[in-house]
Amino acid sequence: MKTIVIRPEVITYHTSAFKDPQPPLHKGLLALVVLLPLVAGASWFAGRSTAAPAVAPVPIQIAAAPAPAVAAPAATPAPLVAADGSVELRSAVERGVIKADFTGNGRDQLRAELSNAGTEPLIVRISFGQVFASGRNSVVATRHSQLTLQPGQTGTLSIPSAALRSTNRVAPSTYQLASRTVAKIDLLLTHAQDHPELSAAALQTAILAQLENLPLSSVCKFTAAGADLPSRFDTTPFRVETPEVIAALGALREIGVRDREIALTIDPQLKIEAMIDPTSRAAAMHYYGIAGENEWTYWKTQLLQGDPATRHYALYGIARFYPEIALEMLPKWAREKRTTPIFRLTAVQALPETNRPEALTLLSELVTELGRNTELGRAAFDAAQLLDTALRKPVPGTPVVAFRGSVHASAF
Repeated sequence: MKTIVIRPEVITYHTSAFKDPQPPLHKGLLALVVLLPLVAGASWFAGRSTAAPAVAPVPIQIAAAPAPAVAAPAATPAPLVAADGSVELRSAVERGVIKADFTGNGRDQLRAELSNAGTEPLIVRISFGQVFASGRNSVVATRHSQLTLQPGQTGTLSIPSAALRSTNRVAPSTYQLASRTVAKIDLLLTHAQDHPELSAAALQTAILAQLENLPLSSVCKFTAAGADLPSRFDTTPFRVETPEVIAALGALREIGVRDREIALTIDPQLKIEAMIDPTSRAAAMHYYGIAGENEWTYWKTQLLQGDPATRHYALYGIARFYPEIALEMLPKWAREKRTTPIFRLTAVQALPETNRPEALTLLSELVTELGRNTELGRAAFDAAQLLDTALRKPVPGTPVVAFRGSVHASAF
């Protein structure tokens, strides 16, 4: 198979209504109604016999008996204990059957200490979507959880949770039951119940993306372009690895949230970071619709026509996933003086990503050619040491190399 190598080019980098019932007829009123015609008849006959002057009858005013008050039908309370013997925590606490105290860290740790004050065994159930509050902090239960308690028994229950605000103070604190749900994330939490593989970090990222629509620089752990700009809030406790960002975006897409409505999708850096990272590569190809047979085309296009701020990242991807090509290509890019400095430096730093012994020889040659005292020469020397260490102490099945000169290693 013919190897295709991208030649170094001179590249310029840019940076109820209810009816009242009829009132019962009073006995005295009934007697009056019955006797009234008899009295009237007797008076008429008496008048005829005595020829007394006719006296106009005085109308009788009969006060209507007051209608008895009709009490509104009492609302039937929902049964406390379900057929399966379980009881919802909120209802149980409101009725005094369960005593509860909550502590949490404002993010992913929430613990309930529950006591059964009743006389029957209970299965205390906490449903996803239940909100807990502590001052300005708000967290939500992300999964169902339950605890069986005998009468008088006290137990502890760990509740999977997530922050509802990126401004939550992540520190131990006491919490109280708050609103039942947050409507905007109901669908997402329902989706999470059917996808246990969705990690807590990914679900947290998706929740904040829906509620606050944070930019990529607020949630990613890699150094994002423009991340040095001043920020009003410190979102460090909510930064996650690249696979979690991609998983969060995938979950939001599956529940019908359009990509263009999510700020995380705007930054082009996410795509190439996700493609470079072996732990997120497969998910990224699925999310971005890159077929396996088209991956090389993606890297080539990214390198030659990609966003100016991230074009050079493609050299790392080529080194990792196309090492044979990289061993031939990268030294040429490093030597080409007409190529912009960022591409030359990246070519040197990307060589260890091949995880090939041959790269050690190439790096040693570059140190000699470029000069140990130059920036490129020093970069080649450091890259050679890094690769040598990785080759001497490999992790079985997952050779370790560094990425972009980071002091942290990542699995190839």
